[in-house]
Amino acid sequence: MRMVLTARIPTEAGNELIKNGTLSKIMEAALSALQPEAAYFTLDHGDRTCFYYFDMQRSSQMPPLLESFFMDLHAKVSLQPVMNADELRTGLSELMSGT
Repeated sequence: MRMVLTARIPTEAGNELIKNGTLSKIMEAALSALQPEAAYFTLDHGDRTCFYYFDMQRSSQMPPLLESFFMDLHAKVSLQPVMNADELRTGLSELMSGT
């Protein structure tokens, strides 16, 4: 299932990771582990924020995929299913046809 992982990194933790040179290594490891179809980096509520769109096959993948965000980045993390436009069309079509 396509998921979006949102990770908000607190300013102090992010500053320290930049100063000690590990933020880029952690981000590269996350990209390697998630293999996202898209990844975006921005600000949200004043925090450095990452959005990763990736495919998760099993809920048991949550601990190995998410713990680094909690432990290494001290991030606030959310994970939720998402659809692309084609999947939305399919879902709405199924809704209207009653299947």
